[in-house]
Amino acid sequence: MAGKSIAKSLFSFLTGVLLARTKTTTSIHAKSTQKLAKYAKTSLEDLSSGTLVFDFEGTLLQSSSLLPYFMLVAFEAGGFLRALVLLLAYPFARMLGRETALAVMVFMCFVGMKREGFRLGSTVLPKFFLEDMGHEAFDGVMGFGRRVAVTRLPRVMVEEFLKEWLGVDAVVGREVAVFRGRFVGLMEKNEGRQELIRLLGEGCFSKPWPFEHHQLLAHCEEAYMVSQAEKRNWQLLPREKYPKPLIFHDGKLAFRPTPLATLAMFMWIPLGLPLSILRITLGILLPYSISGPVLAMTGLKTTVSKPRNPNLDPNPLADGAKGTLYACNHKTLLDPIYVSFALNKPLAAATYSLSPLNEAISPIRTVRLARDREQDTKLMRQALAGGDLVVCPEGTTCREPYLLRFSPLFARVSEDIVPVAIAVGVSMFYGSTARGPKCWDPVFLFMNPNPSYTLQILEKVPASCTCEGGGKSGVEVANYVQSQIAGALGFECTLLTRKDKYMVLAGNDGRIQTKN
Repeated sequence: MAGKSIAKSLFSFLTGVLLARTKTTTSIHAKSTQKLAKYAKTSLEDLSSGTLVFDFEGTLLQSSSLLPYFMLVAFEAGGFLRALVLLLAYPFARMLGRETALAVMVFMCFVGMKREGFRLGSTVLPKFFLEDMGHEAFDGVMGFGRRVAVTRLPRVMVEEFLKEWLGVDAVVGREVAVFRGRFVGLMEKNEGRQELIRLLGEGCFSKPWPFEHHQLLAHCEEAYMVSQAEKRNWQLLPREKYPKPLIFHDGKLAFRPTPLATLAMFMWIPLGLPLSILRITLGILLPYSISGPVLAMTGLKTTVSKPRNPNLDPNPLADGAKGTLYACNHKTLLDPIYVSFALNKPLAAATYSLSPLNEAISPIRTVRLARDREQDTKLMRQALAGGDLVVCPEGTTCREPYLLRFSPLFARVSEDIVPVAIAVGVSMFYGSTARGPKCWDPVFLFMNPNPSYTLQILEKVPASCTCEGGGKSGVEVANYVQSQIAGALGFECTLLTRKDKYMVLAGNDGRIQTKN
């Protein structure tokens, strides 16, 4: 019930305010958590018709520092160099005051970037916003029928998150000026006032943004504050309380880029990049039997488990007539290679949209599919006629503990199907991306200090559950394999597809446009 106790509360930089039907002004003073606790007995039904104007950073986010969010923008959209410049300039900017530091961070992150296609506010930042959100504040804010968020961050960074995830009706914040399609790095002063003027009427604010708190409070019935010390005692919003499941997100950074964590990353890169190249080289050149132990010496951990059934042969290709199809969930481009290493034998990998570089250096044979049902069926059957084949029926990678819908194509080309459950552990960089060149994905994966790969080779799909032996449809077989892998990993099955992922993260269907 802690959420109800702060349902009328706003905190930190902007004093939190509740806009009621009347415009009477109350005296503003700090109230303790115990004093606010009496509102826990108040029914939220009384608040559902009210309008709440709240400071996004001060009310919902536990951290008082905005640097991690700007660092994400600088790194993901600008690269290592821009992020390094921002990190070096941040201590000096802080000495100049809060507003000056904000202006410096905005300039360094946005200057020169293209406005078109800037999607970090919906693809990268939401994950980090949610992981920094206070549970009590979230419950309180969501108890109101109408919510207006005031933010010091540029609107392009937060507007999509606030509207899509929190159902905010309006976002009051400043725009980053654009010239000829590129950000100039300067925030427009008066843009943030227009939404509040529309809500409260003309003449509300005598000064340009950032306006004084009392100008807003003059139009509010009640206002409450909680100290930063009390705020630090809040619980983080648990994952099951998210407004919707966090399934898709993009970006390379797997950690929250605080100043110390970002400094540690830059100190690691001079060692991590050569280490990544070494790991890739050893994986390509060394035989299967010794590559695993050697790579383990570099900090790369690989765990393989096989079925308990002693009668199940993990390498059932005995008569040379037809190979086995290994169907695995998709985590990185290296999934088929790890399955080959786990079985200690060469396999072929069915691939979509693999870059020429990754295809050229792959230590196993690749079968390039064309996303054409008849043609792909023919190619997969030809590959199985000459050996074993690895496929990733999800069609794209998924970072979170969810499985996307499995394409039924693989179920129609083979009766010998072995599911493989894969989990990947990283601490610094993700080894997959929806934007940008995918040839760098393995490099980022192996730049992690101690990446881990866990493979569970499950029992072969019973003949009664296949298309040929059991008369099942391809969809039924695909759903069965999906459920077996999900059960082994503790993941949740979804009906989402590759197209759904790319529409969210990249604004397209994930197909590579070929030049005629």
